[in-house]
Amino acid sequence: MDTRNITSPIGPYNSSSGSGDQPGRQQLMTGVTLVNRYNVQDVIGIGGMGSVYRARDMHFPNVVKLVAVKEMINMAPDPLVRQTIVQNFEREANLLATLNHPSIPRIYDYFSHDDRSYLVLEFIHGKDLETVINDSNGFLTEDQVINWGIQLCDVLEYLHGHKPDPIIFRDMKPSNVMINNNGDVILVDFGIAKTFQTGIKGTMIGTEGYSPPEQYRGDATPLADVYSLGAALHHAITRRDPRLEPPFTFAERPIRRINPNVSVEFETVVNTALQYNPTERFPSAAVMKESLLGVARKTGTLAKLTSALPAAIVASGVKPLWDFKCEDEIRGTPTLSQGSLFIGCYDNNIYSLNAADGKFQWKYPTDGGIVSRPLVYENNVFFCSEDQRLHVIGARNGKLLWTYYTEGKIYSSPRISDGHIFFGSEDQDLHAVNVNSGRAVWKFSTDGPVHSTPLVANEMIYFGTENGSFYGLDFRGGLKWRFQAKRAMTSSPINRGGAIYAASLDGTLYALDAKSGWAIWKFRLGKGSISSPALAEDLIFLGAADGIIYCVDGRTSKEVWRYKTDNQISSSPTIYKDSVYIGSVDGSMYCLEYRTGRLRWRFETKSAITGSPVVFDDIVYFGSTDHHVYALFA
Repeated sequence: MDTRNITSPIGPYNSSSGSGDQPGRQQLMTGVTLVNRYNVQDVIGIGGMGSVYRARDMHFPNVVKLVAVKEMINMAPDPLVRQTIVQNFEREANLLATLNHPSIPRIYDYFSHDDRSYLVLEFIHGKDLETVINDSNGFLTEDQVINWGIQLCDVLEYLHGHKPDPIIFRDMKPSNVMINNNGDVILVDFGIAKTFQTGIKGTMIGTEGYSPPEQYRGDATPLADVYSLGAALHHAITRRDPRLEPPFTFAERPIRRINPNVSVEFETVVNTALQYNPTERFPSAAVMKESLLGVARKTGTLAKLTSALPAAIVASGVKPLWDFKCEDEIRGTPTLSQGSLFIGCYDNNIYSLNAADGKFQWKYPTDGGIVSRPLVYENNVFFCSEDQRLHVIGARNGKLLWTYYTEGKIYSSPRISDGHIFFGSEDQDLHAVNVNSGRAVWKFSTDGPVHSTPLVANEMIYFGTENGSFYGLDFRGGLKWRFQAKRAMTSSPINRGGAIYAASLDGTLYALDAKSGWAIWKFRLGKGSISSPALAEDLIFLGAADGIIYCVDGRTSKEVWRYKTDNQISSSPTIYKDSVYIGSVDGSMYCLEYRTGRLRWRFETKSAITGSPVVFDDIVYFGSTDHHVYALFA
């Protein structure tokens, strides 16, 4: 149990808050710093066993990072009961820490001190739905309420499908639903403190008016959450608070009699969720979500919601800005230059497309599949092919200028620096070629095929091989150092300051000293990785064969967050503004908030995405093995 000290142990609590707190349940005073980290700014909520505070995380002194600190005050007189309560708190916190859904706040920390336990969560900028209802001058629109209802069904579906055991929320009501500044719902107050109330059967927890009849008998199932969601939607669309009415009397308050602007279809969905007999309700939150989507399609609401709902929820309604079909799989990464998008394909062609509308401009044929990412330099396109050649063609017309032959297939992408082109080949050499003449300047022989794209930085060239070696060379091709991993280093390295970062199929992300090649730190992944890392601030992002997108603190090598996709990740992440974009073999392109790992949207193609996206001017460009190139709004 964490017993880190609370700053200012004398007088840290406010006993005159006016909230009717009992002795021993006083609130923390503004300015108190918990565990030398969380500086309390204000009380934002009061519960039966403690308060919720807005606090600033002082581990980020250069930015204002706000968190919500939820307090549980342990008043049990029996020491064994007190210990059990704290253990249950920690177990529940650990469970919630495994949850990963855009409508669930991220959990950052928890700790206990004396008779108080604290949970540190993501701070949500917005209002709770009850406040939104009360502050509205008239009825909320059906579009709004359907939008929120679909998102709440989605998060309930996630909770009810939790493995190994389903999670029943048990207290769905407007005050537990935050509407953030983007208009999306966030489900708050998972009832950690409430589940610890002694002498009360846990499944009987709920709120009168929103809880179904079986929950009063101690029987809380997924169908109880369906009923409570129906009650919350009834409240939102009618502005009639069920806590002020006799229990289970929704049928006496028909929605359309109170609010005639509501469609018959939406009223039917809410009434089905509110059936007294559980077997007469929707059999699951997933079915209720589909019913709400059906209402949205029938009434024309869905077209208005596609920009507001996560793509994962309304994937069938999401349309790309444009898409272009090639003749075979696209496994590589595009390049954007002067309004044109260049991308290689396994039909042996490199394509030039108009980036604005996806219209075909030209294609250039090679004798092999193209995984290499094109590079545009002085109005020429440089790229490599499985036909063992580096090709150089005109960016405007696709006409061949010159080629350079190697003795192996080429999967590495070219890099240009100081008049030289650097790239690796399956002939086990790193090649340095004059950018103007196409003649070899030097070759460096390695111990294995080179699929890694070289990094040119610090007047050095860094790259890995399929035998697990990682090299640091000078510009003359001289070896400065060599590092040995246990398996292939296909990942293309990146650098910041004096550190080089690259992943290996041995399941490790390495931070190496740029001058000596010594390992600064190692971070263990679940499985191997060929994904090339990306950097933003001090955070490192990459994917792995375990299907997880990792965010690692580059200073400490500690995991910040992870996000699980449905298959392995060969794609490399791209950072744009405050988001990270990455594809998965599950066929989806993911957009996550990079500081928290929260899913912003997910776009599904018909096959694996192995290449990486390019993002420019708020548009995401990428290819899929379903033969299509896509452009989406970021």
